[in-house]
Amino acid sequence: MNRKELDPDSSASAAFGECLRRLRDERGWTQDDLAERTGYSGTHISAVETDRKPPTLRFANRVDKALGTGEKFERMCRSARNTALLEGFPEYVGHEGRAAEIRLFEVGIIPGLLQTPDYASELARSAVKRGAITAEQARERVALVARRQAALMRSAPPLVFVVLDESCICRPIGEPDVMDAQLARLVEFADLPNTVLQIAPYDMGARRTFDLPLYILTLPDRSLMSYAESAQRGYLERESTFVLPILTAYHQLQAEARPQASSVTMIEQLRKGTP
Repeated sequence: MNRKELDPDSSASAAFGECLRRLRDERGWTQDDLAERTGYSGTHISAVETDRKPPTLRFANRVDKALGTGEKFERMCRSARNTALLEGFPEYVGHEGRAAEIRLFEVGIIPGLLQTPDYASELARSAVKRGAITAEQARERVALVARRQAALMRSAPPLVFVVLDESCICRPIGEPDVMDAQLARLVEFADLPNTVLQIAPYDMGARRTFDLPLYILTLPDRSLMSYAESAQRGYLERESTFVLPILTAYHQLQAEARPQASSVTMIEQLRKGTP
């Protein structure tokens, strides 16, 4: 019988499903066996194990009792429910930390890899105030920014290519000193030997090839991976036939965007309040 391969690093709910299947298998139970002990159907057990249905606290409590695992699955369920990260993003971050090359495009906000702690905290606080995330989720987001940036400070750092829509640098986040420090961070980033920073100005119009944030990774074995986000979820793509056209569109974007020297001048003029 074919069984769906599970990647516990892709999301908290996937980790829940993988752990549930593993412990059930260790006991020699079928899905129907566990279903009988928890009061759920075998179809429901299958859906949770394959990450097609998110676990509930009620389900987690019954699984803990059936498997004799204390509060293990309850804690995992709370983690799955509390995460502030879009589906696919935790897995992407794992690959990002070992990539040989990183290409990214962002609209509206400075991407996490380039954010200052104050800028990241301001975004998180605003999301909490709107009721979009909890205070715990805000801390998770800010901590993840720091971990991602630390992962780039390795002995053989990756090449990082960044194209920012002009809105990223023009949209004020926090007090003026927060934004000024963030813009200064961009200038410092552009000066690194392994980075390229470009601004895609508003007047590019329809020549801008992307409308949503996009990340493209070249892994150490030269394989490609892309990650894109909508408002509700993230999409991780490993199939080269799909990623190669995205990479081509990214190169077209770089060709149309301002060169790095011109982009840095644009940022410096914005800091000084001059057009």
